[in-house]
Amino acid sequence: MDTNDKSAQAGVPAGAHPAHHEPAGASNSVTVRLKIKDEPGMLGKVLTAIGEFRADVGAIDTQHEHEEGFTTRDITFNVGSVEQGEAVVGALRKMHGIEVVNVSDRTFRLHLGGKIKIIGKVPIETRDDLSMAYTPGVARVCKAIHADPAKGYTLTMKGNTIAIVTDGSRILSLGNIGPLAGLPVMEGKAMLFERFGGVYAVPICLSTQDPEEIIKVVKAIAPGFGGVNLEDIASPGCWEIERRLKAELDIPIFHDDQHGTAVVVLAATINAAKIVKKQLRNLKVVASGVGAAGMACCKLLMAAGVRNLVGFNIGGAVHQGRTDLNAEERWLAENSNPRGFRGTLKEALNGADMFLGLSVGNLLKPEDLAVMKRDALVFALANPVPEVDPVGALQYARIVATGGSEFPNQINNALVFPGIFRGALDCRARNITEEMKMEAARALAAVIPTRALRDDYIIPSIFNPEVHKAVAEAVCRVAQGKSHCRPGRKSK
Repeated sequence: MDTNDKSAQAGVPAGAHPAHHEPAGASNSVTVRLKIKDEPGMLGKVLTAIGEFRADVGAIDTQHEHEEGFTTRDITFNVGSVEQGEAVVGALRKMHGIEVVNVSDRTFRLHLGGKIKIIGKVPIETRDDLSMAYTPGVARVCKAIHADPAKGYTLTMKGNTIAIVTDGSRILSLGNIGPLAGLPVMEGKAMLFERFGGVYAVPICLSTQDPEEIIKVVKAIAPGFGGVNLEDIASPGCWEIERRLKAELDIPIFHDDQHGTAVVVLAATINAAKIVKKQLRNLKVVASGVGAAGMACCKLLMAAGVRNLVGFNIGGAVHQGRTDLNAEERWLAENSNPRGFRGTLKEALNGADMFLGLSVGNLLKPEDLAVMKRDALVFALANPVPEVDPVGALQYARIVATGGSEFPNQINNALVFPGIFRGALDCRARNITEEMKMEAARALAAVIPTRALRDDYIIPSIFNPEVHKAVAEAVCRVAQGKSHCRPGRKSK
């Protein structure tokens, strides 16, 4: 999930024992090949040295390589950061009787050669296969589509394929690192579309960050796709790009960083409100960060019934008296903050029911939350470091959610974008509307029965197959009910 977070993950100097580190996880997984002297207790010493850094040891594999007096082992461990891994390896290099033969990173190995590929669905083994899949047989199919363009949905990949378009201007929490550096993210996105939605997706990384150029290129490639997922494009450009493409194309356009995040936030809020027995219309919500994701979250929460919302950008509270707001922020100023609050973020938290953070890490101290109402909701979604320490926040808040997988209640837009496009493609929707997003959020929330809701379980797992089915059905239901579909759509 993209936020406006510009903070970097804290590191540990090589060779120094860390006083604090991020939770260990497979995303920072290291395999070291060690030549260990055959002396009693040496393996135990190695494992102790790794454990002193609170790394999680996984597999230990003995290699067939043999040198008299030594045993070669591959030891895999998970850490919380690259720096922490370097510190572990540095400590191993200093140990007597240990030789570090090789160090490899499992995440980098996984990316070798890229993570996706394009393959044919039908075999070409004979001359007949070739004549039907290609010339001359393919000409008949081309003529049929020319006579009836709707057949492009059934006779080509268009009916189940979308483009993932990025300009590289807002890649994860890394910022403007460009389209090529963002390609691994787009490949990962394509994998999620296929795995959870059965949707084929093609990464399109553009070497321009000019909104007009992006609009022009997307319109030019649109005939080959059933929809477009805009990804990791910075605001304010993303707003104009999406608005124009939705107006000028007749296929679904969806900026996931905005709307995917908003749908999951609303679903989590619906369930959290059930637990604390509060109505959305009575919540006071304080939102830190009103960029692409934050603005979309504010709009959808307000559409769902929230009436008292105060948003903050880098200049402070968003209110009608400010003259330094962009068009989206002006809309927020005119439609939120009903009391015209102009104080600080910490002051705004006084009497608040919910804090929604999509901004920067370590913005607040846990004790800053003490002024919030009883049974407060804290959604600290900045990545990789939340706006407030989640463990500390639980001293003052009833329910805490983050954007990371190391804590319960992860707000992950991957919960919805596969299902949203699955539903849109199934009913051949021309667009993705606000009603579709609203119903998708309600459907996602409803995956967890009310009786099963807990403070640490307000959002279902991405691996729950009911999640993507429920979201897809909600989108299709709205599209068909509102006549947003093309004739000849699939029946549901």
